[in-house]
Amino acid sequence: MSATHFSNPTVSIEQLPSILALDKQSLCKKYAPINRLLNLSLTLLFCLIGTALYFQSVVNLSADFLYSLPYIIWSVALLGFLNTWFNYASDLAKNYTLRELDLHYASGLFFKKVVSQPITRIQHIELKRGPIERKVGLATLQVFSAGGDMHTFQIPGLPIDTAQQLRQFILQHKDVVKHG
Repeated sequence: MSATHFSNPTVSIEQLPSILALDKQSLCKKYAPINRLLNLSLTLLFCLIGTALYFQSVVNLSADFLYSLPYIIWSVALLGFLNTWFNYASDLAKNYTLRELDLHYASGLFFKKVVSQPITRIQHIELKRGPIERKVGLATLQVFSAGGDMHTFQIPGLPIDTAQQLRQFILQHKDVVKHG
C-alpha cells in the first residue's frame, strides 16, 4: 500500500482578501423609510390607545392609574421615537455582497456583524414577502445553510427583481459548482 503525499501549506494573513473591502450593495431606498413609518405608526397607536383610556368614561379606573397614565403615555412616545430613530439608522447600515463563491450580509449600528455563507453550503433559499413588502415591491431573501432548521440569515429590503435574480444566481451557481 503506497502512501499519498498530503500538503497543507500555511496561508499568510496578508494574502487573504479583506472582508471590509467588499463591494457592498445597499438595500432598497424605500426600505428604511417604510420601517420608520411603521414604527412611528405603532408608537402613535399606543399613545392614542393610552389617551383614549385616559379620557374614557365607561370603565372606572383607579385614581393612581389615571395619575400615572400621562407619564406612561409620554414614556411610550419617547421610547417609541428613540426606537424608531435607532431602527432607521440600523436599516441604513445594512448591506450585502454577492461574489462568485459566497454571499455576505452586514448589519449593525454599534455592534457590526458580517455573516458570510459559501454558495455551495447554501441548502435552501426563499423569498419572503409580507403584505406591505408586496405593496411597495420589496422582498426578503432567506438563506438556509446545511445543518440547521432555521435560516442562517436574511437580507430584507430588496427590490423583488433583485431578490429573484440573487435567488436564481445562487440556485444555478450551486448546480454548476456541484455538477459542472
